[in-house]
Amino acid sequence: MTNQNENQTLPPKTCTIERLITLPADIELVLAGKKTATRRNGRYADVGEIMDLQGHKFVVEKVYSQSLGELTDEHAKQEGYETVEDYKQSILSYHPGMPWLPQMRVWVHEFRPVSE
Repeated sequence: MTNQNENQTLPPKTCTIERLITLPADIELVLAGKKTATRRNGRYADVGEIMDLQGHKFVVEKVYSQSLGELTDEHAKQEGYETVEDYKQSILSYHPGMPWLPQMRVWVHEFRPVSE
């Protein structure tokens, strides 16, 4: 399912776009242009949906499934981290006791600022 962005091929959303990015540190990374994607255990947005963060709008460009084992340092940079290991340690600090399993699948939401 990597790199799918056709809404009709995606399962129903499990949450709303308002819950996609909520941590203050992540919001700051997005606003600074250092975070252009977020990975969640469910699907929170459709392609074309608009996310509003502190009055700044971002459009979701891609939504697709990815396994944790597929993550590269380039993916970690999308998340605002230098390496996969940095990203992994951050996620595990937010979710104590959560295993990091290479086969575990997450939903990737890639976005960009809306140019007005």
